[in-house]
Amino acid sequence: MPRRPPSSPPDPAHTASEVTDLLAVLWGRAQLKAPSGPISPSQLRALLAIERLEGGNLRSLGVTLGSSPPATSRLCDRLEAAGLVERRLSPASRREVELYLSRAGRALLDEVRECQVSELAPVLDRMSPEALAQLAKGLAAFRDAAADVVDGGGAAEGDSRMRVVRPA
Repeated sequence: MPRRPPSSPPDPAHTASEVTDLLAVLWGRAQLKAPSGPISPSQLRALLAIERLEGGNLRSLGVTLGSSPPATSRLCDRLEAAGLVERRLSPASRREVELYLSRAGRALLDEVRECQVSELAPVLDRMSPEALAQLAKGLAAFRDAAADVVDGGGAAEGDSRMRVVRPA
């Protein structure tokens, strides 16, 4: 994305877009460095969504990912075959299957996050303590607002509710 002239007031949406572009590069590097090896972006998105849905069904995952039911099912088939996801029958309905991360799936997300943090460290080291404090406050507000938008993403109540996962 081209840089704005210095005289232009900062536009939060454009700035956020520029940041996500840069984060995508850093996340790509992090995925390649993960000890368990790289996974596809769609698989990573699904694992992150399953972590947040914790016990949600295929329909909820499909709504969250914006995927069709067959594509969501095939994606879960691949994740389950890789040992990253577990499907369990719902205690409320025999016809419904709930999705959970396996230990291996959780370990993979932990590895990816550790690699992401190591990619972010040199960037954050270049910032002043005051800028870091402002960034932390702004990112927390952004995270909460984004979770509200994602959670209310137009599905029927309860279909795609996701909880915000805050790593320790």
